[in-house]
Amino acid sequence: MGDKANAHPGAAGRATAADHPASVRNVVLVGHSGSGKTTLVEALALTAGAVNRAGRVEDGGTVSDYDEIEHRQQRSVQLSLVPVEWDGYKINLLDTPGYADFVGELRAGLRAADAALFVVSASDGVDGSTRMVWEECAAVGMPRAIVVTHLEAARADFEEMTRICAEAFGGDDPDAVLPLYLPLHGPQGPDGHAPVTGLTGLLSQKLFDYSSGERKEAEPGEDLLPGIEEARNRLIEGIISESEDETLMDRYLGGEEIDFKTLVEDLERAVARGVFHPVLAAAPATDGARQGLGTVELLELVTGGFPTPFEHPTPGVTTIDGKPREIKACDTKGPLVAEVVKTASDPYVGRISLVRVFSGTLRPDATVHVSGHGLADRGHEDHDVDERIGALSAPFGKQQRSLTHCIAGDLACVAKLSRAETGDTLSAKDDPLLMEPWEMPDPLLPLAIQAHSKADEDKLSQGLSRLVAEDPTMRLEQNQDTHQVVLWCLGEAHADVALERLRSRYGVQVDVVPHRVSLRETFADKLTGRGRHVKQSGGHGQFAICEIEVEPLPGGSGIEFVDKVVGGAVPRQFIPSVEKGVRAQAAKGVASGHQLIDVRVTLLDGKAHSVDSSDAAFQTAGALALREAAADARIHLLEPVAEVSVLVGDDYVGAVMSDLSGRRGRVLGTEQTNGGRTLIKAEVPEIEIGRYAVDLRSLSHGTARFSRSYSRHEPMPPQIAERIREETRDAS
Repeated sequence: MGDKANAHPGAAGRATAADHPASVRNVVLVGHSGSGKTTLVEALALTAGAVNRAGRVEDGGTVSDYDEIEHRQQRSVQLSLVPVEWDGYKINLLDTPGYADFVGELRAGLRAADAALFVVSASDGVDGSTRMVWEECAAVGMPRAIVVTHLEAARADFEEMTRICAEAFGGDDPDAVLPLYLPLHGPQGPDGHAPVTGLTGLLSQKLFDYSSGERKEAEPGEDLLPGIEEARNRLIEGIISESEDETLMDRYLGGEEIDFKTLVEDLERAVARGVFHPVLAAAPATDGARQGLGTVELLELVTGGFPTPFEHPTPGVTTIDGKPREIKACDTKGPLVAEVVKTASDPYVGRISLVRVFSGTLRPDATVHVSGHGLADRGHEDHDVDERIGALSAPFGKQQRSLTHCIAGDLACVAKLSRAETGDTLSAKDDPLLMEPWEMPDPLLPLAIQAHSKADEDKLSQGLSRLVAEDPTMRLEQNQDTHQVVLWCLGEAHADVALERLRSRYGVQVDVVPHRVSLRETFADKLTGRGRHVKQSGGHGQFAICEIEVEPLPGGSGIEFVDKVVGGAVPRQFIPSVEKGVRAQAAKGVASGHQLIDVRVTLLDGKAHSVDSSDAAFQTAGALALREAAADARIHLLEPVAEVSVLVGDDYVGAVMSDLSGRRGRVLGTEQTNGGRTLIKAEVPEIEIGRYAVDLRSLSHGTARFSRSYSRHEPMPPQIAERIREETRDAS
């Protein structure tokens, strides 16, 4: 791995179907936006011989970030798969967006991968969101390594960056995060910066020179050896401390020279077990170069140190009716269990599903069972259908290279699954199964939209359904109270991409309108009202009179109807009619068009006519009585209050609590959690947190998370209520 004496020079990288899971490596690249993940993927593809020059395939496109939206936004917005071949291995490189709005794509990449490369910029350091993803990976034991990029920056310092990584990622054991190589610097330029031209292997003590554009191995000069001795000894101790051979440390401390092969094997086992995290350096190839600095070492680490799919436990599997099903990990001859980790639309091919196969073998033109459950709250209906898949392919930029099959442990693109959505399970049609879904972030930024024209209105529903099918981190809401169509997104950039996809992919132009929360009304005092509906127009007339009393009730009581009529003033058969009319009027509102709640309506008296009274007449009278009672009443406008939980670093607790108070929030309490974070619980009016997903990210520099849930409706302050009423009157 990296320091192997017989490094393979590279292999032509044309992705084909893997024949055995042991030869597959699934690696996700993680890091903040701008850290250099996509550039690194392209550099690795170049070194593996998969492209003809840095980042280019035969049609001149790039292997990653080839989507038009990504070109316009100048950043990755979706998960991209780049399969390459190296030294007899198939490596599936999963490039993820670094921007927080697209964390759903990152989670999908983590689900599909068996190990992670954390890409850290030497000029930017480690941000809070990258630390949180590291902790998520640590919680499930995913093997991780760190790649330091942007070493060409004027103030780049690999040794200092390694120390920062050990502090950020090492936790209680900083010796679990150590470099395998030290950079070799060339002559200083006019600006005083000495570029990195090669690497010195700490275990092999060999020099790997990239200055010619291709890796060349050499013996380091005697002047370099003293400089690497301390780092080498620390690395060896770090490897041995994680060794499964408990005698190795005693032998080493006793002065025994541990042979190179033993050290490399122990290093590979420690990396695969997720207990040791090597730090490497990488840089893209310069013009005309065949290999970027450190790319050979990275490919050797991936093939030698990262785990095979056999070592990836299969997520929980059940039958369709929920009975647990034991599935052997990565059994190519076992029952088919595959998962759609990403869904995209191609204007020529149609829907394309990126699939990770966990068991069995997937073949073109097979009929599979497609199951999707558990996302009804996000606009996804549960579905169980049989579909015939189209071709299998490996993506490479805009190209799709045909595959003959896809075995357990591998990834492939499947065409023409018209019902499959991200997160769905594919299984045999005669043995339908369902995989436990991965955790997806809650979309907390509302985007209210309406069709721009009648033509757009006709296409809006289908466009939205296809949009949420591709992206389960987006939630579609048809709000019955406000009559708005709301797309719940993860942030502004996420919303921008959604609107762009609606326009460019599905031909739907929409307008963004102010988002409204579901307000309510209630009575502040006890009042009476009389409803009189008397009309005579020849033949049967309409006659109904009722008198009611309305009084406020505690929050959450809804509408309570009480009958206190005596002497048959209102015939028994028409009392339900009065109640029906009252409830219908309450649903429409009595003051500002918002639903009336939390009142008791008591029917006291009334009059009827033996011929002209009817169900419809008493419904109308009930509604009129409620409106008359409201005419002289003080009506409270009620606003929804959310219970908000904010997990934030201790450094930002004061700022977050102050911000919540400024939003009319009431802090209920705080609780210390692991990792120097505090959980703040508060109640905040929903009207004040419409953009909280954006504002909190800015306030905490991207390190805080929050959740929200509806608590209750409560009276709005009079001055705010009056402003809302004025806005309602102006709008009407």
